[in-house]
Amino acid sequence: MKIAILQSLLLFFLIASNFGCNSNAKSVTDSPAPKVSQTAPANNDVAAKTEKIKFKTDGGSDLFALKQQADGAKLVDGKNQELAKIKTDKPSQIKIKNSSDKVLGYVVTEKDSWKLKNPEQKQDLYILKKQPDGNYQLQNTAKKEIYLIKAQDDGFEIQSPDKKLVYQVKVKEGKTSLRDAANKTIFSTKSGLSPIAFACFGFDVMTREQQAALAYAVNLTGGK
Repeated sequence: MKIAILQSLLLFFLIASNFGCNSNAKSVTDSPAPKVSQTAPANNDVAAKTEKIKFKTDGGSDLFALKQQADGAKLVDGKNQELAKIKTDKPSQIKIKNSSDKVLGYVVTEKDSWKLKNPEQKQDLYILKKQPDGNYQLQNTAKKEIYLIKAQDDGFEIQSPDKKLVYQVKVKEGKTSLRDAANKTIFSTKSGLSPIAFACFGFDVMTREQQAALAYAVNLTGGK
């Protein structure tokens, strides 16, 4: 009789112990593992940001800046004086005005190209085109090459049609800089501007207002 009671108690403890183990195992299995983001989202949309994009000389002085707004940006000089207004005129088109509201031109975005037009919109003054090999080309009204913007591991090289180096766009440690052929920094920015958009400021055939408008348009699309 005692043996039967002991056997019953032993069986009860075995069942209870097994149930407890299963519950713990199920609890561990059902707990979801924490999800870790492997990449940070990228955003080249200038209009979606509110930061002031500052361009500084190699000595650290303010040279000019793009003050971003909901519908565009203002180009100001180193003393914060307005030089131009860059406004979204309609989808894929940006209007450039000076500080007196005189229209200076337009930038029209198309597939793999950006056209800088005259104020009457009857002439393409300059065309920036992305090439199949990932490089870019700046053309004039006659569609003749002015610059080849050649991709590098650390940015771009701006070359003349005869392959001579004009400028370099270097990206290093969170700073993008425009350097001359001797590798001397002309100016730089630590703001979020795509390297190909920054390269527009190396197009000496354009005015600063035209450069800024083209850079703004290119950056909106990430250079695509």
